[in-house]
Amino acid sequence: MVGDFGVGKTTFIGSASEITPLRTEEPMTQASVGVDDLEGLDTKTTTTVAMDFGRITLNPRLALYLFGTPGQRRFWSMWAGLAEGAVGVLVLVDSRRLAGSFEVLDQIETHVPAPFAVAVNHFPDTPRHTADRLREALDLLPEVPIVDCDALDRTSAINALVTVADHAIALRTAKGIPT
Repeated sequence: MVGDFGVGKTTFIGSASEITPLRTEEPMTQASVGVDDLEGLDTKTTTTVAMDFGRITLNPRLALYLFGTPGQRRFWSMWAGLAEGAVGVLVLVDSRRLAGSFEVLDQIETHVPAPFAVAVNHFPDTPRHTADRLREALDLLPEVPIVDCDALDRTSAINALVTVADHAIALRTAKGIPT
């Protein structure tokens, strides 16, 4: 899972994971002033400094490992490595702060060799937009799935993960790759 700073990746992993997630949240310090954009994030006091990790057991022989990355640009170099061998990537966006998602999506499209889907995390004050409008605003290809989600809600988070898994399976099937 990737996304801009403050979109809810840590919360999402915590909601979806069946285990207590490994979190690398640390208090934000003066070093982030002027570097990390806190506009619209008045209550944010911590940030992920390495990654978050969770797990969902799909059946006795298969588990889905969830990796949540930091959103700040200085950590983007780790994304491609984490995505190596991944079924897919879920890009979490906050429609109140879409501008931060453009570079994130560009990074995924150009540097991460995995299928991706976009999940729009709905905060209490998030304006609702249609998928078509978001697709246009984010300049996404028609085949990229967009799903609404609430990172605080486990069922909603799981549904977003199902969306990216279904998309990855469909792409593999279309290419004749066994799933």
